[in-house]
Amino acid sequence: MDEQMEAVLRAEQVSVSYSGSTAVKNVYLNIPRNRVVAFIGPSGCGKSTILRCFNRMNDLVAGAKMDGRITFNDVDIYDSSVDPVDLRRQVVMVFQKPNPFPKSIYENIAFGARINGYQGDMDELVERSLQQAAIWDEVKDKLKDSGLALSGGQQQRLCIARAIAIQPEVILMDEPCSALDPISTLRVEELIKKLIENYTIVIVTHNMQQASRVSDYTAFFNAKATETGGKMGYLVEYDRTENIFHNPQQQATQEYVSGRFG
Repeated sequence: MDEQMEAVLRAEQVSVSYSGSTAVKNVYLNIPRNRVVAFIGPSGCGKSTILRCFNRMNDLVAGAKMDGRITFNDVDIYDSSVDPVDLRRQVVMVFQKPNPFPKSIYENIAFGARINGYQGDMDELVERSLQQAAIWDEVKDKLKDSGLALSGGQQQRLCIARAIAIQPEVILMDEPCSALDPISTLRVEELIKKLIENYTIVIVTHNMQQASRVSDYTAFFNAKATETGGKMGYLVEYDRTENIFHNPQQQATQEYVSGRFG
């Protein structure tokens, strides 16, 4: 990463295990502010595991253990003084499958803001969040309708609007387009490019074309077999996206991005 880029998240020698089995080992990463970072690599290489470390979602998994250090704005997020709930308000997650609340479109946006103590004009917040998520024009006349009545692509943008409404700094996206059709995928990708004016985005994707289209930096993860027959993920290479796809320094990266992997 360029030296002059300010890192909002840093991972230093991060390893994660589940019930004693190492899932990913010795990851070093700096996530620059107001940029899109993509995690690519084969299944089982630790992409989503590392993503979930950034807002301590792995705390909710029985048997999960993180070693190493992760900082958010230079604060160790695993320090005992850090409230994971507060952290998740600042570093929010958008999941693979759209998961709107079984409430109206309006309440999907207002609910999280309300329980987080938002004191401003709620109508204005709902409109602004839906506009930022590029879905306002499609839903402005049906805000009382259920969020579940929307199409899959619209539901995902509603979930992004819901995340935006609690005014985070970082948006984590775990394969946000894998359940969407190509047109909806394109809309989400266009949205990601606009959102970095105000947010930092980390996206896990199996779609290398998507990574090359939307990200500024790309981290390539790989996995190797363990003695117990499982897989252990590790970070192979992290660089500007154009370098990863056109001038990678590692042979494994070259083979993966050129389709010769495996």
